[in-house]
Amino acid sequence: MTTQQIGALDPTPAPGSHAPTPRALRSWRALGAVWLTTRLAMLVLLSGAVVELGDISGEVHGIYHAWYEQLARGDFPLDDVMWQYPPAAGLVILAPAALPWLTYFQAFVVLTLLADALVTVALVRAWKRRGRSAGGAWMWVCALPLLLHLPLVRYDVLVTALAVLALLAMHTRPRVGGALAALGALVKVWPALTLLGTPRGRGTRNAWLSAAVAALALLAFLSLAFSHTLDFLRQQGSRGVQIESLGGTALSLARLTGWPGTVAFRYGAMEFTGPYVSTVAHLSLLCTAAAFCWLLVWRFRARHWTPATPFDAALCAVLLFTVTSRVISPQYLIWLLGLAAVCLTSRATSQRPVAALLLPAAAISSLVYPVLYEEVVTGTPLGCALMVVRNGLLLGAAVLSCHRLRTTTVARQ
Repeated sequence: MTTQQIGALDPTPAPGSHAPTPRALRSWRALGAVWLTTRLAMLVLLSGAVVELGDISGEVHGIYHAWYEQLARGDFPLDDVMWQYPPAAGLVILAPAALPWLTYFQAFVVLTLLADALVTVALVRAWKRRGRSAGGAWMWVCALPLLLHLPLVRYDVLVTALAVLALLAMHTRPRVGGALAALGALVKVWPALTLLGTPRGRGTRNAWLSAAVAALALLAFLSLAFSHTLDFLRQQGSRGVQIESLGGTALSLARLTGWPGTVAFRYGAMEFTGPYVSTVAHLSLLCTAAAFCWLLVWRFRARHWTPATPFDAALCAVLLFTVTSRVISPQYLIWLLGLAAVCLTSRATSQRPVAALLLPAAAISSLVYPVLYEEVVTGTPLGCALMVVRNGLLLGAAVLSCHRLRTTTVARQ
């Protein structure tokens, strides 16, 4: 799907119209058919009935279910190096209990599909507003399957749903948007970045105040309901360099030329160990700090807001924090695809070329994991080539996103 094709997916009625045209109705039916077909295909892949692409459901069967049993007793995981998530993530892990007639795994997949459908519906509803486009809904429905069946067995779809709803609500109901952003941030931190691009004025104050109140209230509730609520903070500092990060790609290339480092399973991921790994990790942290400073400078200097600016800023910020992270797990692409889809709901977005770059990045990510993951772990030339291309696309998308965000909000004459 090219940039032009993304922009062409727009069967919306004329601005100000409320009744969908016959063309729009046909488009929604087609969208629903594509959603149903692709999600059934993802379920078939998950079942392993057609082709075996490696066991990627172990986290739900083993790790998530073990956490569920502990959380059901009122305790957050204690001294578990793989529990690295804010406390509201516990509510997501407990959520399958709402479907007691299913197994934990079945209920988790059903809830993920429901969250996926909710995102689709929210993006479809966005087209009715003035200046909006159907491209966002098509982007989400068609792009998520590029990650194969991985989204069904990670809770990132549910987190992305919170971020998407927060962004779409921010313009008309900033307090609701702020509360949703806070809830998402207490599940997996990054949805807090959806607040970055709110235009100056009462809307921003309402959104940020609502987010602060919601976060404090939820933290207070979780602290009363569970013990060891903030233990996850202890697991963050010792994280190393995951093999799929940009730093990991550099080390993989170094290994081809004789660097003596090795790969080990640590903190729930495959990480490098050996000389200079800590240096690369510290450099990644410095790059993250530099990205944060750039975003602050952008926020201070931005003067021209369009209806798409909050969406564009959120995608830009999450891209920056993704490419500078010590860890780039394949499910991170779910976040980026969701935010890109929100950007494409607006005709005013500056991020169409960025969204176009994310499509091949997602497709290559599915080759990296799970299809050819052994090549990546062992650092073969093929594995290194895949990581160079995928991470090169993400880095290029981040740089392009920054440039287009700045030129449309700061440098515009």
